[in-house]
Amino acid sequence: MWHFYPGQYMPSYQVNRALSQAHYGGGEFAEIIEVAQKIDPENRESFNVAWLEKGNQVFGWAEDFEKNNAPVSARRTYLRAFNYLRTAEFFMNLQDSRKLDTYTKAREAFIRAIQYFDEKPLRIEVPFENSFLPAYLFKPAGVKNPPVMVMFGGLDSLAEELYFGIGNHLNERGIALLAVDGPGQGAALRLNHIHSRHDYNVAGTAVYEYVVENLQSEVDITRIGIAGVSMGGYMAARCAAFEPRFKVCMVYGAVWSYYAVWAGRTAKHPLAEIVMHIMDANSYEEVLEKLKGFTLENGVAEQISMPTFIMHGGDDKQNFVEHAITLEKHLTCEHKMKIVPSGESGAQHCQVDDFMPTLEMYDWIAEKIKA
Repeated sequence: MWHFYPGQYMPSYQVNRALSQAHYGGGEFAEIIEVAQKIDPENRESFNVAWLEKGNQVFGWAEDFEKNNAPVSARRTYLRAFNYLRTAEFFMNLQDSRKLDTYTKAREAFIRAIQYFDEKPLRIEVPFENSFLPAYLFKPAGVKNPPVMVMFGGLDSLAEELYFGIGNHLNERGIALLAVDGPGQGAALRLNHIHSRHDYNVAGTAVYEYVVENLQSEVDITRIGIAGVSMGGYMAARCAAFEPRFKVCMVYGAVWSYYAVWAGRTAKHPLAEIVMHIMDANSYEEVLEKLKGFTLENGVAEQISMPTFIMHGGDDKQNFVEHAITLEKHLTCEHKMKIVPSGESGAQHCQVDDFMPTLEMYDWIAEKIKA
């Protein structure tokens, strides 16, 4: 992975993340580099401020386009504003008074953008435990009742972010994407206060049944798949194991044991506060105890019955490649695994340094879900 800040993995990763999403409307290269130049990689506040300033600036431009009745320009500009504000919110401390406001403004930018899409996404609320899980249905243009992939993001993902790249590649292949803020994610966490849980299949089944009962006129309810990215790789596999009605499973970044991921870290890790938040834990020790349930061990992986694709990077520094190798060894269903070799472009966590090696995954999923 190219390091904008030599020797500084996490801030460099975020720059690469924005650059990769720029291909799909989530940024502009020059704007991203401009922001990156203002950041001191050892100063979290400089990261927050640089992205926040650019996000607010671009949001203002989008409002001007909207006022001047320029919907295409407004759409493109709101999408960039969303991603810059999302990035700004990412490393803000939970005690930071700007955090919630930044998130809500980012979400507003995305919601304003999608009203100008040619194929307008549906905003959905899946009933869940006296509240709801927010979601978006992105449908391919010109396809009547397409198959659909239900998808959860990762520890640091928002449902809106799944549009950039993942949504595009699925839609190009005639597949709808139902991007969901599951427990511990996005608006489900920040606005509805629904925390994460090891039995993610409960949420998976709730979404599956919502699709079947409410979206018959929008998608083919006989062809519903499950997907997850990063920490969502655990969520998708868990859902697939306990909800056999899903037709295909896409594990975009494998997680064999999320406890194992965090047991090797400390409370000083840059993402430690985030994982404590999603788990509703008051200490790092409490997080580790709760994470013991986040595993595909003890026969869980063996219960996955539908065709499954595992995508992983050989240089993944967040969820090591051994997670993918171990999961693949325990699968008894039809499956395929692609590991981008160490040192190659796309070998980083969830191919944030190059999305192109994932094309084979989407082709395989399209073949299986349309069969």
